[in-house]
Amino acid sequence: MTPPVSTSLAPTPIVRLEALSPRGVDVYAKLEWFLPTGSLKDRVAAAMMEKARSEGRITPGTKLLEPSSGNTGIAMARLAMLWGVPLTVVMPEGSSAERIETLKTFGTRILFSPQPEGANGAVRVAEEMAASGDYLMLHQYANPANVEAHYSGTGREIVTQLDRVDVLVAGLGTGGTLMGAGAAVRESFPRAQVVAAEPPVGELITGLRSMEAGYIPPIFDAGRLDRRVLVRLRPTIEHTRLLLTAEGLFAGPSCGAALAVALRVAREMRSGTVVTIFPDAGWKYLSTGIYTGPLDQSVEKASDQILW
Repeated sequence: MTPPVSTSLAPTPIVRLEALSPRGVDVYAKLEWFLPTGSLKDRVAAAMMEKARSEGRITPGTKLLEPSSGNTGIAMARLAMLWGVPLTVVMPEGSSAERIETLKTFGTRILFSPQPEGANGAVRVAEEMAASGDYLMLHQYANPANVEAHYSGTGREIVTQLDRVDVLVAGLGTGGTLMGAGAAVRESFPRAQVVAAEPPVGELITGLRSMEAGYIPPIFDAGRLDRRVLVRLRPTIEHTRLLLTAEGLFAGPSCGAALAVALRVAREMRSGTVVTIFPDAGWKYLSTGIYTGPLDQSVEKASDQILW
């Protein structure tokens, strides 16, 4: 099968956070929302699907299946639509209306897993379905192509765009970004630290997960991290709003979580360069109410939704 579109992706821009960088420290953000469906998961979807296609595992009769909080499913849905391959996405109840409607726009079948289980529940349901043998699950949580996409893409772009990196900060989700981009950054800057922004158990933030919640993605190796920093829902929303008002960047909530940790690390430094990765923009989260109104109300409302 010959796909009608290329899976190659152009580099995304990296910008200095002029208003938020502490004195003596440069904080940069890589804006992944410039990719085709607006998130860094376009890298993962393209890598996994192209590898499976080249190995002959995706054919006109293939039925794809993937657990996703939204972005990976959307990125895969774009290619599945163009390749003429049906896709089923399992996502947690409570996901934003925008992500659900975007998947429907691409013709994707959606199944919901129990909200209290978060992303782990979506993985569980999808694995049970895949065990029937009726589906091909590329499984972003266990697929080495996820790590490779961020090594050869995200990470190599960063070391080309910056002359110095002392710390890389990224949200902890599947682990692919931290493992792949972290390896590429360390190859060029051996003393660089790799730091994860991680939510505590029980707080649901789109794209991110707590490693204490019971499921450890097979592609993730905690020994390759220098630090794991917990970030709660309230500072996540605060920093998401701060990006808009201070830098004019309309970012998704996982960007706010990454920023909170990046600034915490930067304030501990006298000099140097911190780079963080912003997975997506805010368009998919307008219905969650995190951008407007009293902060306390936004936090309370968001606590019943999947924000990462």
